[in-house]
Amino acid sequence: MIPTSFFDRDVVSAARDLIGATLVVDGTVGGTIVETEAYDQQDPASHSFKGATARNAAMFGEPGRAYVYRSYGIHWCLNFVCEAPGNASAVLIRAIEPTLGLNVMATRRGLADIRKLCAGPGRLTQALGITGAQDGCRLDAPPFRLEPAGASSQIVVGPRIGITRGAETPWRFGLAGSRFLSARFPVDARPGDP
Repeated sequence: MIPTSFFDRDVVSAARDLIGATLVVDGTVGGTIVETEAYDQQDPASHSFKGATARNAAMFGEPGRAYVYRSYGIHWCLNFVCEAPGNASAVLIRAIEPTLGLNVMATRRGLADIRKLCAGPGRLTQALGITGAQDGCRLDAPPFRLEPAGASSQIVVGPRIGITRGAETPWRFGLAGSRFLSARFPVDARPGDP
């Protein structure tokens, strides 16, 4: 089990180190984290950039908690809060390789293509059954279970996607060669630290 202390550090290191970790929700669905993005309070793309609001309150709280928000009023997005309270940093979980509860996830998503079940933040939360009800929940207690990555994995690093401000910041991390990423990394994406 990944302890909450794992998240009490800089968000970029946490985002990188989450690649290869296992995320399980409600003990029934989940898989291997293959893509993340980091956001901190100094980042113009971050929800916390302009300060605390009712929507982003979890980001300003204790590390090791979920920050779940609705994107464009349509999709839920799952983030893991990092750093000391008040620093308002979080890791967006962009994609997992589904390994547990495939039938449940396929039913929730209404499709059978395993590669698209959890490839993208909105797809991932729909497949895992994540909603605003999990906002602020501890990551070391039900409904969540996080297991650390096993052997070190080759990680690729590139610019974040789906944003307009701060898009050039290379805070997107992915498992090299994964078929389950939300989008390919640029050809010139550099390898990250293992």
